Amino acid sequence: MDMFVIRRREAWRTPAELEAAAARSSAVAEESYPGRISWIRSYVVEESDGGLGTICIYQAADADAVRDHAAEVGMPADEVLPVADTVIVRPDPQPEAA
Repeated sequence: MDMFVIRRREAWRTPAELEAAAARSSAVAEESYPGRISWIRSYVVEESDGGLGTICIYQAADADAVRDHAAEVGMPADEVLPVADTVIVRPDPQPEAA
């Protein structure tokens, strides 16, 4: 499978909406796309309208699997870009323990 970056712009108004979409996304991937798509991580961004968007990293059989999955879940896939390479300067920071 190849790696893809998916930009989802202005997709959610609240964290609860985003959480519900994430649950649907996981369920649809397992039920409808076994072995064709795998969600790696997402970065949630605040959009200029105050809503939430995401930049998601997926492994998928191809870009069509990414787009088909997004359509079935009911969320946007404004841009689907293949990852050419990965450069890690530092690992993602981990939240500090309370």
